Amino acid sequence: MVESTPVSGIQPTQEERTLAILAHLLQIVAWWIAPLVIFIIKRNSKFVSFHALQALLLQCVYLFLMCVGVVLWFGTFFIAMASSPATRNGHPPPELFILMPLFGLGWISAWIAMIGIAVVYGVRAGRGEWATYPFLGQLALKILKLGPGGVPL
Repeated sequence: MVESTPVSGIQPTQEERTLAILAHLLQIVAWWIAPLVIFIIKRNSKFVSFHALQALLLQCVYLFLMCVGVVLWFGTFFIAMASSPATRNGHPPPELFILMPLFGLGWISAWIAMIGIAVVYGVRAGRGEWATYPFLGQLALKILKLGPGGVPL
């Protein structure tokens, strides 16, 4: 479920909306670098820094999950190769033909989810909404010491 909080008081400017959209959409091609640059450049804008920090936190989680996936992938590969009988012209273990495509599908699924999240929240940022990612949105509000709708605590 997508949460958003109506903005009370000052609406974000068109420039702030554009930068918030860029923070979400540029994470598709520039990963964590684009949200970090936008977060640093527009630190004085609560709206832009909130959306850029959300995108940055999402990229940190994504990077962590991809690192765990790589470790699992290599671990599975080496365990499967070590447990297979050693013969001169031996075939690869059948586990590799089952598990390796599953890891690939997992990476593709995560990438498609990232694109979907970036587009949905980019559109919502373009409307001027304080749309929060599940879990990460509340963390971003805490880090920036903001309440719902960007109201300072």
